[in-house]
Amino acid sequence: MNRKISENKENNFSSSFIFRYLPYWPLFLILVVVAMIGAWFYLKMAVPVYETNARILVKDEKKGTEDSKTLESLDLISPKKIIDNEMEVIQSKTLLNEVVKNLHLYAPVSEERRFNTASAYASSPIIVVADSTNKQRTAKVYFTADSNYVKIGKNTYPINEWVNTPFGRLNFKPNKYHADLEPDKKLYFSLIDPKKVVSSLSSRVKVTAANKLSSIINISFTDENPTRGEDIVNELIKVYNKSIIDDKNTLAANTSKFIEERLAQVGDDLIKIEHKQQAYKANKGAVDVDTQGKLFLENVSSNDQKVSEINTKLSVLNQVESSVKARNIAGGIVPSMAGVDDPSLTQMVKNLYDLEIQAESLRKTTGENNPLAVSYTDQINKIRPQILENVRNQRQGLEASKRNLSATNSSYSSVLSELPETQRQLVDINREQTEKSNLYTFLLNKKEETELSYVSNVIGNKIIDNAETGENPVSPKKKFVYLSAILMAMIAGFGVVVGKETLRSKVMFQKEIEDLTQLPVIGEITAEKSKNSIVIGNNQKTLIAEQFRKLRTTLNYLGIGAKQKRILITSAISGEGKSFVAANLAISLALTGKKVALLDFDLNNPSLASKLNIDSDHVGITEFLQGTISPDKIIRQTEIDENLSFISTGKLPKNPSELIMNGRAEDLLNYLDGLFDYIVIDIAPVGPVSDAYVVSPFCDATLYIVRHGYTPKVFIERIDENNRLNKLTNAAIVFNGVSTRGIGSKYGYGYGYGYGYGYGYTYDDKKSNKFLNSSK
Repeated sequence: MNRKISENKENNFSSSFIFRYLPYWPLFLILVVVAMIGAWFYLKMAVPVYETNARILVKDEKKGTEDSKTLESLDLISPKKIIDNEMEVIQSKTLLNEVVKNLHLYAPVSEERRFNTASAYASSPIIVVADSTNKQRTAKVYFTADSNYVKIGKNTYPINEWVNTPFGRLNFKPNKYHADLEPDKKLYFSLIDPKKVVSSLSSRVKVTAANKLSSIINISFTDENPTRGEDIVNELIKVYNKSIIDDKNTLAANTSKFIEERLAQVGDDLIKIEHKQQAYKANKGAVDVDTQGKLFLENVSSNDQKVSEINTKLSVLNQVESSVKARNIAGGIVPSMAGVDDPSLTQMVKNLYDLEIQAESLRKTTGENNPLAVSYTDQINKIRPQILENVRNQRQGLEASKRNLSATNSSYSSVLSELPETQRQLVDINREQTEKSNLYTFLLNKKEETELSYVSNVIGNKIIDNAETGENPVSPKKKFVYLSAILMAMIAGFGVVVGKETLRSKVMFQKEIEDLTQLPVIGEITAEKSKNSIVIGNNQKTLIAEQFRKLRTTLNYLGIGAKQKRILITSAISGEGKSFVAANLAISLALTGKKVALLDFDLNNPSLASKLNIDSDHVGITEFLQGTISPDKIIRQTEIDENLSFISTGKLPKNPSELIMNGRAEDLLNYLDGLFDYIVIDIAPVGPVSDAYVVSPFCDATLYIVRHGYTPKVFIERIDENNRLNKLTNAAIVFNGVSTRGIGSKYGYGYGYGYGYGYGYTYDDKKSNKFLNSSK
C-alpha cells in the first residue's frame, strides 16, 4: 500500500511539473533555438585548444644500494617522495621561465582573422627575439615579411640581425616551421612580460604520476597551437634534464675544487721536506740508514699513511658539519665528500642540497607559505640533525683510530732512540716525506675519480614518449557546448516561468490558495476575453458557461437547497469579479426553473445594474433600509430570464455601514425567502469595509472571490485570521479570472496547473454571443 501511495505521489508530481511548464513550450523552444544558434556562433569563433602529452621515467640512481635502504628506513628518500619532488620541479616557474626564454614565447606572433585571432607559431615566416635588456611591452605590432626583410609600418629591417626598433632591440629570425602563407594574411607580434607568460604556462601544464607504484611521470599541456604545445613540452623536458646534469656537475666541481686546494697544500709541504732533506745531507754528508732504521721507517710509514687519511676524513667531516650548521648549503659551496666511506652520509648531504635548492626556488616564485615549500622545509629540518649525528659518530670513530695509531707509533720510538743522532734525524725527515707523498698520491686518485664522474654525468631519466598532440581538440567540445546551451536555455525558461508566476505577490495557482487558507476552493472561472458581462444562457455550451453550471452544482456542498437559499458573494478588494460571478451564478440558477432574486447590496460601488443592462436609478435597497418604501416596490423582473428578479442599490447613502446595521436587512431577506428559491447577494469587499461581516450571519453560505493574478497573497493569508474574529458564514472560495498560461496555450492556473475538465465542447464565442445579444 505504501508503495502505491509513493507511486501516486511521484505520478502527481510528474503530472504537476509537466502541466505547470508545458504551456510555455513555445518559450522554451525559442530559448533553445536561440541558445543553439549562440552555441554555433561560439564554436565558429572559438579557437580550438589541443592537449599535448609526454611521458618520462624518473630513475632513482641509488635504488638497491645499502645507503638507499638506510635512507628509506628514515623516510627521507622514499620513491613516492622522489616522484613528488621531481613533479614539482618539472612544473616549477624556474624551469618554465627557461622554456619561455629558449622558445621566445614572450614575443608571440598571431594571425588576425575575421572573427577571432589565432597563433601563427608554425605559419609565421619569422620569430621575434628580444634583447635581454628590452623591457618594452606592446600589444600589437603589425608587420609583413619575406625571406630577407621585415617591414613594420614604413620601416624595413633585415632578417637575422640585431636592429633597433621603436619597440626595443630585436632580432627577426627565420621560422623553421614556416610554410607559404595564403595571401592577405594579417600578422602581428606582441611583447609580453615573461612573468605573465610563465604564469599562463603554469596554469596549463599538468604533471602527474602514472600510478602510486610507478616511477613514470606524465606531462600534459594545453595550447591552441599543436606545434607550439609539442615544442613547449619537449623543451620543458630538455630544461629539466639539463638542470639535473647541472646539479651533478656543481657537486663534482665543488669536490674537485676542494681536492685541488688540498693537493696544492700537500705539494707545498713535499717541496719544503725535499729542501730540508737536501740541506741536511749537504751539512752532514752522506748518511746511510742501517737495517734497524729501515725497519722503523717501514712500520711507521704504514701508520703515518693511515693517520693522514684519517686527518683528511676529519677535515671533510668538519667542512660538512660547518655547511650543515650554516643552514643554507644551497647558497654556498656544496661540501666535498672526498674520502668519506659512508654512502648514507653522502646521500643525505646530496638530498639536503637538492631539497634546499628546490625550497629556495619555490620561495622566490611562490612565497614562504607555499604548501610544497613548507613540506621541503619539514624534510630539511628532519634530515639536518640526522647528518650532524652521523658526522659526530664518524668523528668519534676516526679519532679513536687515530689515538690507537699514535700509541703504536710511540712503541716504535724506542727503536729510533737506539740509532745514532745523524741517522735518527734523517729517519724523521724521510718519515715525513713518505707521509706527505702517500697523502699526495691519495688525493690524486680522488681527483681522478671526481674528474671521471664529472665527464660521465649523463641524464638518468628516460623519455618514454616524446611530446605528441591529439588530433581532436579538448576544448571547446561540441557536445558539451550544445548540451550546456540547451541546459542554460531550459534554466532560463524555468527562471522566467518561476519569476512570472511563483515569485509574484499575486495569487497565480489554486494550490497557492489551498496552502494559504483552510477555506475550500469550490470552483474555477476562466478569464472572459470578451467585454460581455453575462457569459451563460440557455443552450450555451462554452467552457465558462459550463464552469458556472459546475459551480451551481457544487453549491450543494455548502448545503444550499430548498431551506438554505441565501448566498452572499464578496471578495478582498474591488476588481476581483464578485459582481460578475454573482450575476452569472444567479442566471445559472434561474435557468433551472427556480425563482432567483439578485440583490446589489454593495452600497459603496454598485455595478450589477450596468452588467445586467438595467436602469440603476430605480429605488432599491437604500430606500428600503431607510424605511421609505415597502419591499415589493424594489423588486424588478429582468429580461434575461423570467425566473430572475433584481433589486438594485437605489440611491447611494452617506452612511452605508450604519444603514445596513439598522436591522432592516434581515427583514428584507426574510421577506424574500417567501418569494424566491434562491437569494444571491452581491456585497462590498471585506478589505475596505465590514458590510459583508454584518450581512453574512443572515446568510446560508458565503462565496469569497479570488482573482487570478490580481488578488494579493497577503489577503488570502488573512482570511483565516479574520474568520476567527468576524466569521463569514459557511465560506468557500471561487477562483475567478483564471487565464490561459504560456504562449498560445489552453492550459490554465487551476489545480494541477491545468483545467482538465474534458467537456469536449467546440462552440465558439460568436455563437454563444447571439443569445447574450438577444437577451439584453
